[in-house]
Amino acid sequence: MSTEYSGKTNGAGRTAGEKTPAVAESESSESATTPSPADASKAPRFEVMTQYIRDLSFENLAAQNYVSAEVRPDLSVEVKVDARTRAKDRYEVILNLSVSAKADDQAIFLLELDYGGQFLIENIPDEQLHPLLMVECPRILFPFIRRLARDLTAESGFPPLNIETIDFLRLYRQQLAESSA
Repeated sequence: MSTEYSGKTNGAGRTAGEKTPAVAESESSESATTPSPADASKAPRFEVMTQYIRDLSFENLAAQNYVSAEVRPDLSVEVKVDARTRAKDRYEVILNLSVSAKADDQAIFLLELDYGGQFLIENIPDEQLHPLLMVECPRILFPFIRRLARDLTAESGFPPLNIETIDFLRLYRQQLAESSA
C-alpha cells in the first residue's frame, strides 16, 4: 500500500494571486481526478475493531519448588501468530505467547497467553492480505501482550518480564522460506 501526498505552492517571487503554469494546469484537471463516491468505496481500509485476552494461564510454581531469589532462571519464550477469516472483510489475528522459566530443571513459572484482535480489512489486493495479517496486525497487538506479560510476572512476585521487540517481518520471511523448501 502506498500513500501519495500532493500540495500546491506558488513559485518563488510570485504573489499569492499568481499561479505557476503547473499549478494552473493541475487546478484545471483537478475535477477530473477527484474520486467519485463509488471510487471512494473502493479505497483500501484497515481498522482495528477490537482487542482482547482470549485465553490466559499463569502457573506460579516457585513456592512449590522453592526457588531462592538469587537464582537467575532460564527463560524460554515462544510466539506464534494465527489469522483467520471471521466474516466478509473481518479477520481475527491471535498472538500466542508461551513463556516458561526454569532453574536447575525445576519449573518456576509458566505463562500462556492468547491475545487477539479483530480487524476490518477492505479493498486490499489478495497478494498483500496475508503479509498484512501476519506482519502488520501482530505489530499492532504486540505492545499489549508485552505489557500483560510484564504486569503478570511482576504481580506474581517475579521481576517484570520485558520481552524484546519481535521482528514479525523476519519471522514471516522465515516461515515462507521454510514452507517453500
